Amino acid sequence: MKQFCFSNDHIIESKKASIHPMDIGLIRGYGIFDFFRTSGYRPLFLSDYLDRFVRSADKTHLQLDFSKEELAQIIHDLIQKNDLEQGGVRMLLSGGISDNHFSPTDGSLFIFCEDLDFPAPHKYENGVKLLSADHVRAIADVKTTNYAFPVWHSVNWKKEGAEDVIYHHNGFISESSRSNIFVLKDGRIATPDQNILHGITRMRVLELEPGIEIRPISFEEVLDADELFMTATTKKILPVTMIDDKKIGSGIPGSRTIQLMSAFAAMEKNSILV
Repeated sequence: MKQFCFSNDHIIESKKASIHPMDIGLIRGYGIFDFFRTSGYRPLFLSDYLDRFVRSADKTHLQLDFSKEELAQIIHDLIQKNDLEQGGVRMLLSGGISDNHFSPTDGSLFIFCEDLDFPAPHKYENGVKLLSADHVRAIADVKTTNYAFPVWHSVNWKKEGAEDVIYHHNGFISESSRSNIFVLKDGRIATPDQNILHGITRMRVLELEPGIEIRPISFEEVLDADELFMTATTKKILPVTMIDDKKIGSGIPGSRTIQLMSAFAAMEKNSILV
C-alpha cells in the first residue's frame, strides 16, 4: 500500500486510515470494491470501472456521496501524490454502522494505491491450472467484498499446483474467483452469461472479438475445449491449460488465445495514448 489514501472525505497518510469495528463491512462482510491499474500515471479504462462502482453501490443499497467526476479527480490526485506510474488503485465502500448491526447504512469510502504484480511470465507462456468447485458467488454481478469461499478454498491451490478455481453449478460454469472465463472450440469463442461479474477486461475482449457467443456453457464443454483463457484486471488474458487433472486441448496456450493477448496489449497501449 502506498503512502497516501483517500479516507471518507479527504486524503490522508494510509497508515492513519481506520474503520469502526462495528461496521457491517467487518462484522457481516458487507461492502463493495473495485480495482483497476495505472500505466504511465494514467488509470486504464477508468470510466468503465467508475460506472461499475456506482452501479454496485446502488444495487447493494450503499450510499455513495461522490459523483463519478469527483471520484475521478480524487483518483488522479492520489496517483500523482503517490507517484503511481505503474500500479493498482482499489476503491472500497463499507456497509456502515447500523442500529441493528445488520442493515446497510452510510458506509466509509476508502481509495488506496498499491504495487501490482502480474502472474509470472511462464504462466502466460505455459498456461495455468484451475481447480473446479461447485459454487455460485452471491450477488454475482456486483464486486462485493465477500470472498470467504475462495479465501477458504485457496489453501488447496498451492498444494494442487493451481492458479485459481473455476466455479460450476448444476452442470454449468460461471467464472473464476476473480476472473471471467472464455472457451474456444472449433474456431468459435464463448463466455458464460449468468452468475458472473461483468468484468471490464471481459468487456474489452468482447470488443476485440464481436462474434463471441454469450451463453450458458456446460462444464463438459469446458473440459472438451480446444483453448481456454481467463480475463481480469490483474491477469489481462491468461491461458488455462488444465482443469483439475484434465489437460485442455493440446495442453499449451492456443494460437487464438495468443492472438487475443497481443490484441489486448495493443488496445491498452492505445488507451494510454488517448
